[in-house]
Amino acid sequence: MMRPLSVDWAVYLCEQPVDFRKGAASLAVLVEAQLSLNPFADCLYVFRNRSATAIKLLYWERNGFCLWQKRLEKARFFWPKPSESGTVTLSVQQLNWLLEGYDINRMKPHPVLDYQSVL
Repeated sequence: MMRPLSVDWAVYLCEQPVDFRKGAASLAVLVEAQLSLNPFADCLYVFRNRSATAIKLLYWERNGFCLWQKRLEKARFFWPKPSESGTVTLSVQQLNWLLEGYDINRMKPHPVLDYQSVL
């Protein structure tokens, strides 16, 4: 089964754990009411349970919400450090790393070089 990841979508992580009994409709309300984001936008909204052993992805696809879930058997997801806004914005690549088990807080890319000329 493929992950529901599109390279041009924004990815928002809810920093606080959520009750995993919540379904798509309840998570959509949480996105709008608590995170102040549009649940119908071309975005992925990512939630985790209290023990960080499961992740849910919520997204809108043309005519309805889709809910994707991954549950780990013996490990935990490394969740990014909290910010003041209550959400963390990630790239799709960072989300892939998170789903693969990497600690994205410790991963730092090479610095960006900004040259003006080769002469």
